[in-house]
Amino acid sequence: MRRALLVVDVQYGFDDVGYWGHRSNPACEANIEALMAAWRTAGQPIVRIVHDSSTAGSPLAAGTPGNAIKEQVAGPVDLEVHKSVHSAFHGHPDLDGWLRSEAVDGIAVCGITTNMCCETTARIGSDLGYDLWFVLDATAGYDLPSTDGSVVTAAQLARSTAAIIAADFGTVIDTETACASVSVASTV
Repeated sequence: MRRALLVVDVQYGFDDVGYWGHRSNPACEANIEALMAAWRTAGQPIVRIVHDSSTAGSPLAAGTPGNAIKEQVAGPVDLEVHKSVHSAFHGHPDLDGWLRSEAVDGIAVCGITTNMCCETTARIGSDLGYDLWFVLDATAGYDLPSTDGSVVTAAQLARSTAAIIAADFGTVIDTETACASVSVASTV
């Protein structure tokens, strides 16, 4: 099986604690580096996604320092997709068209943020028929205010995302298992 690694929105703007608040999973970027190394070794495709925010004051706005990709995900990739919405499947160039032209059957999603762009990309990818791995420990998210005024922690949001993905969209997997499995898949 050809399985593309989708590296979602690993950009410096997500380091802005004043804008985003408390972040989960400080190991996210290191886990993504490990995934990218495994995918390169296995000869599997890597897609980097960049969020070009159109929200006023966003640290991810195109042309700002925060829009730049982090050094951990720099380097050659097979495709770079730019988007201004949650799903990488609604960016440019056309991710679905490219994956199909490359005979890709599956996707592995990692990046920032767990319950927003990563989850949305994963759900749409699954709905389009791709075999989905959601690499939970290679994602990070932020606490969010609830409608009742309380705070939903990033850890709670990650658990919710994992439950939703596992219930009906694909497989929730960790970095170690994904790295070992992609190596096996590329040699079969």
